Amino acid sequence: MSPVQFRSHTLAMKVVGALAASGLPVSGLELEITEAVLIRDDEAALAILHQFRALGVRIALDDFGTGYSSLSYLHRFPFDKIKIDRRFINDIAKPNGSSFIVQAVVNIASARSMTTTAEGVETEQQQVSLRKLGCTEMQGHLFSPAKSAAEIRQLFFARRDKRTAVP
Repeated sequence: MSPVQFRSHTLAMKVVGALAASGLPVSGLELEITEAVLIRDDEAALAILHQFRALGVRIALDDFGTGYSSLSYLHRFPFDKIKIDRRFINDIAKPNGSSFIVQAVVNIASARSMTTTAEGVETEQQQVSLRKLGCTEMQGHLFSPAKSAAEIRQLFFARRDKRTAVP
């Protein structure tokens, strides 16, 4: 979700409408926001995030560690997940790399019952290091290159067709 979208007073209603139109259960939706959303008007953002939370929508703080990262965001806002920016993942396995920063974020998230997702995982060494640090989720080219919307639709339809196929 962009800061522009957060300026809309009808954002929660738009999300409810999109859920209804798609048939996706509320529990299946996770919205990602960046710190830029919080910087502009954190009281308004907090109100909108609480509306999402009341609906049952999960909320992820994207690209944590870039920009104006503030621990107060993690305390004040109802996040379910912290997405650790790829810049901290690139050198995680190197001596004097960023593993201590990732460990701190994982510890904070764990204490607040949040999930952590490492972005930009490209090597097995990074994956092993992140597992040792307790990171709960990972994404990146190690698992799959980026896919277009059309490719994602094909994956979903292929999966649906396999589930509904009669043996």
